[in-house]
Amino acid sequence: MNASVAIQSLPEVRNDEELIRIVDEVIDYIKSTGLNYYVGPFETAIEGDYDELMDIVKECQYIAIKAGAPSVTAYIKVTFKPEGDVLTIEKKVTKHHI
Repeated sequence: MNASVAIQSLPEVRNDEELIRIVDEVIDYIKSTGLNYYVGPFETAIEGDYDELMDIVKECQYIAIKAGAPSVTAYIKVTFKPEGDVLTIEKKVTKHHI
């Protein structure tokens, strides 16, 4: 695993219920990829191959639009280590969750 990304999708919507519905569809897509992920209150982290993750980030925008958002803004954080592994989600957060 040479990369991890954190994505926060912010669809343009009228109310919180619509926001949650669309973000849930994006998260369902991320879950369907089979990659390791972690859903937090502001963003979702995903681990895997850099190129595959970039394709997923791109698709997340299309998922939000297909779900009914007229536009979507996304904040993306990327850790990429071409030679070797990046720190895993488990190493970063497990000790904080009992």
